[in-house]
Amino acid sequence: MAVKVRIPSPLRNFTQGVDVIEVEGVSVADVLNNLKTKAAGIETRLFKAPGQLNRFVNVYLNDEDIRHLKNLETAVKSGDELSIVPAIAGGFDKLIAGGFDRFDKLTAGNLTAGGVV
Repeated sequence: MAVKVRIPSPLRNFTQGVDVIEVEGVSVADVLNNLKTKAAGIETRLFKAPGQLNRFVNVYLNDEDIRHLKNLETAVKSGDELSIVPAIAGGFDKLIAGGFDRFDKLTAGNLTAGGVV
């Protein structure tokens, strides 16, 4: 069954710039493993070991984080969409290095008692 895999910009060098690739599989693991036949080398960015995603790679099935489902064993069906989303880190320490006044100005009032919204 064909699943659409959304490829983020940093990984499109493996797909010759293509942002969506259709891949066959019955689980998230199958789809990601079969993706390497259409995007040679991409598995080095996705997996740190066989069956183990890199910690900075997030995968969503139809907008649901697979970690909240059955992870790589989550079943897929024809027409589903998998999105590969690299984690973004850093930068916050540089914002607060200038002091919280600068942070408050940058957030322009987007803070609540519960944190950043």
